[in-house]
Amino acid sequence: MTVNDDSFTNWMHREEIAESMIPIIGKLHREQDVNVLLHSRSLVNKSVVSILKTHRFARQIAGEELSVTETMPFLRALTTLDLGPSQIDIGMLAATYRADGRGLSVEDFTAEAVAGATGENKIERRASRDVVLYGFGRIGRLIARLLIEKAGSGNGLRLRAIVVRKGKGQDIVKRASLLRRDSIHGQFQGTITVDEANGKIIANGNEIQVIYSDDPTTVDYTAYGIDDAILIDNTGRWRDREGLSKHLRPGVSKVVLTAPGKSDVPNIVHGVNHDTIKPDDQILSCASCTTNAIVPPLKAMADEYGVLRGHVETVHSYTNDQNLLDNYHGSDRRGRSAALNMVITETGAASAVAKALPDLKAPITGSSIRVPVPDVSIAILSLRLERETTREEVLDYLRNVSLASPLKRQIDFISAPDAVSSDFIGSRHASIVDAGATKVDGDNAILYLWYDNEFGYSCQVIRVVQHVSGVEYPTFPAPAV
Repeated sequence: MTVNDDSFTNWMHREEIAESMIPIIGKLHREQDVNVLLHSRSLVNKSVVSILKTHRFARQIAGEELSVTETMPFLRALTTLDLGPSQIDIGMLAATYRADGRGLSVEDFTAEAVAGATGENKIERRASRDVVLYGFGRIGRLIARLLIEKAGSGNGLRLRAIVVRKGKGQDIVKRASLLRRDSIHGQFQGTITVDEANGKIIANGNEIQVIYSDDPTTVDYTAYGIDDAILIDNTGRWRDREGLSKHLRPGVSKVVLTAPGKSDVPNIVHGVNHDTIKPDDQILSCASCTTNAIVPPLKAMADEYGVLRGHVETVHSYTNDQNLLDNYHGSDRRGRSAALNMVITETGAASAVAKALPDLKAPITGSSIRVPVPDVSIAILSLRLERETTREEVLDYLRNVSLASPLKRQIDFISAPDAVSSDFIGSRHASIVDAGATKVDGDNAILYLWYDNEFGYSCQVIRVVQHVSGVEYPTFPAPAV
């Protein structure tokens, strides 16, 4: 047998194991509300090749590839346990087991590591929480995809309705088509049908009522059977408490804004300050995509090295707010063609840091350049630190943060030398540290942070909504603090 034959045989063997993982992962998700992760990446509804690629990607984080032969025993062990709703990272189980020197069996180690999700400790499965999307643009449709994807067991979050202004022609058919196909993020994973007679879009069995309204104060959501819902406003039309309060109608109890909030509206970056949300908070903001990209690594650096001051320059993909061709625009420069120019503009991300990290006293400035790409941006975070360090130390620290810290769902890490923006389309992290571009000189550090300003941000919004609704289930093994 040749070396090539050995490699192919090994691939076929791993394919077979990955195939056998799929029904186990699906059953745990549907029947016990358990989301199986691999280094913070969900394996639910993933293909054989996707599972294998996710295992291979672990080498970017942990320095070596993770094999399905290592993780499969932990997955099997989970099926023997009386698990409650939770997120369980089999990549972390494998890594911590490898470092454990007590000689426990995989079964005993797994039972101990996830004890907080079993028996008397397990969380009871909660009834689903209604969600309404006000607006159905770029972010709205991606949030809809995520909500439908996470419907899974029927518990958790349930997308009940979208509210839009009535368009001409076959409005509901066109909106369903935009949900079905996306030029950047690809095809919707599942089936979509339209019930024009009843004004509904049915996606993977989820009936989504389409409500037409130009004024939030005219909608009675209880008329559609919606109760105690969380409304996600992704129009950006209202950003202060007075405007957003218009959404607090019969059937809606909380409002989450997908743009930076003004005045006293809390700006929440999940992973950093979501634990400051009070049970009686009715109006919240998820800040901006750029704020979500820079605040987690900024907090990580401040915690370890201290930060005296900083500047962020975001090279940002163009958005619908800009003109396709030169035309009048209310803002300076944004009237020039987005597809043909680099456009200097402002960003509120730097000033929003103070809301998300009130204990950070260091001044942070910022500016932005819009560039002719449709998605994925990069934030260049330049920091003056309180102590000197080295590039190797910073990279080792950030790699570990992305792997085993409470910020591991927000911060990703990549060491590929040829990474470019399109590689990060579909990333579920708030930002990705580019190891190859990182620069450190004494007490000066420059971090290059990629982020999918559409999908990664939408994932952060979903995490906030899950937390607010009480369906943000704990992760095991628990990340190091």
